[in-house]
Amino acid sequence: MTTSTLTIDLDALAGNWRALDAASDAGVETSAVVKANGYGLDAGRVARTLARAGARKFCVAVAEEAAAIRQALGPGPEIYVFSGHGRGDTDMIHDLQLTPMLNSIDQMLRHVEALPGHGFGVQLDTGMNRLGMEPAEWAALRDIALGQNIQLIMSHLACADEPEHPMNAQQLQVFNDLTQGCDIPRSLSATGGILLGPEYHFDVTRPGIGLYGGFPFSDAQPVAYLSLPVIQIRDVAPGETVGYGNTWTAARPSRIATVSAGYADGLHRIMAPRTQVYANGVPCPLVGRISMDLITIDITELSEDPDELELLNAQQTVDDLANNAGTIGYEILTALGGRYHRRYVSS
Repeated sequence: MTTSTLTIDLDALAGNWRALDAASDAGVETSAVVKANGYGLDAGRVARTLARAGARKFCVAVAEEAAAIRQALGPGPEIYVFSGHGRGDTDMIHDLQLTPMLNSIDQMLRHVEALPGHGFGVQLDTGMNRLGMEPAEWAALRDIALGQNIQLIMSHLACADEPEHPMNAQQLQVFNDLTQGCDIPRSLSATGGILLGPEYHFDVTRPGIGLYGGFPFSDAQPVAYLSLPVIQIRDVAPGETVGYGNTWTAARPSRIATVSAGYADGLHRIMAPRTQVYANGVPCPLVGRISMDLITIDITELSEDPDELELLNAQQTVDDLANNAGTIGYEILTALGGRYHRRYVSS
């Protein structure tokens, strides 16, 4: 096979959900964020796995993402749409029985006029200045909203991956102030917020990246593994160069393997100088540039030529690749391209 293989460990995914569920305070319901096609790993498969683990609430970014979740799970589980009730969303919200998290006065008016009696949530802006009703908007609408079929009130922490950041306590105080006296389920915490402790948990938590093996959940099990097939091996003499731009020159007689993957598959060019691949646990450095479809690897230290090399494994996680590329694990996961052969494993 000349196609790289992305292996998704569904048992690890379920285990991460159970661990974050256990980390949530007693009586708190743990939902699951499955937006961006399940962080690039297939929303339907991810949702079914998490439902079997115990999740009954799921979160997506936009209404269109919910179709795969509803098809996978059928009626029953709740699906929350973070972007709210946008223009053109009405039929989908109704037909798929979605719960839009309303972010503005305009969205509130659109929802109650188009779908009177249909459940909704409200997202509040507690200082992130991204999505959500500002305090003045909420004050104007609060009594009206609480008199409707409101299901959830939520906000989003801006700095939860930095436990000592003062913004966390500031947003917690604002959220408490805005929701004081509301007898409605509340939600403030994604993965990072869960790890901040029980005062941040409220009624529903919303783990995302931690489910998929990413920071800041340091105890997460790796979920994604990536193997790259070797399609050619050559000997390179000292002084010869490899790849575009002659950026790597052999300092010794070298054995160079070319593998089938590149930046078209979500492997960013910038990560090359600091990234390794593995052959049975032995690290081998990337040499030259990552090109669109190919990567070159120095396998001189190996005792035998490999058929494939591992880029994502227990030794090098999505966060390691993210650090090498100057980005975050979310971007690595969601950028993994459509050309990979995807293999789902579970016991």
